[in-house]
Amino acid sequence: MLGKYVRVRVTKPIHSRSEQYGFEYGLNFGVMEGGKQFDSKDVRGAFIMGINRPVRSFDGRVIALLRREGEDGYFIVVAPKSTRFIDNQIREAVAFAQTDKPFSVECLFERSCGAVVYRIIHDELRFLLIKNKRSAHWGFPKGHVEPGETLEQTAIREVLEETGIHIRILPDFSYKSEYTIQGKVEKSVVIFLAGTKDVQTIIQREEIDDYIWLAYDRAVEMLRFDNDKMILTNAKNFLVDRKIVENVIV
Repeated sequence: MLGKYVRVRVTKPIHSRSEQYGFEYGLNFGVMEGGKQFDSKDVRGAFIMGINRPVRSFDGRVIALLRREGEDGYFIVVAPKSTRFIDNQIREAVAFAQTDKPFSVECLFERSCGAVVYRIIHDELRFLLIKNKRSAHWGFPKGHVEPGETLEQTAIREVLEETGIHIRILPDFSYKSEYTIQGKVEKSVVIFLAGTKDVQTIIQREEIDDYIWLAYDRAVEMLRFDNDKMILTNAKNFLVDRKIVENVIV
């Protein structure tokens, strides 16, 4: 259902009141029409994001599925094709309709931030790679953006949570990657460049399998994806060209 285009007939316009629960609708809400190309019998209703005025019907893309524990079926969240809303934005938007059983959210869009982290070890430039428990590949520490965070704050928090390392983000360097996970979830990742003076790495065992500090040539070999290799190469060149690291082995 995620990513499908549907039509919603609005039964509860935004700012109307629920006779059953007494709350005011913070979004247009209605029922999905049609749905012949996929199974829609379990859809209990549809919230519409990105439209802040009352409407009678709406054609849009399904960006999230909402489920309540112990209840059959699920709700969908629909939005214009040109918009992107992530997990915490959706949770905030549908908070008016929460009950004693909060929604679990399966979202079409994910936004994460992380960093290429470097430090000098024995006069040699080294880069930090981690292996996440959800992946068999080495990569950079990163994670989901939390409510109220800037992208830089997310990167700083995620690196600290996953590796126990405090970082300082360098200005004027960031790379954005966009890709699809399992042909369904559309992910956007921003990677910064950051230095650290911490000498101890303490991984978050619940999330991270392992970590390693490597010189550039070896780190590039360890990375599987071409985009990660490109980001690391650009990070190394940035450090050298800006003379941020001098008199060290690169």
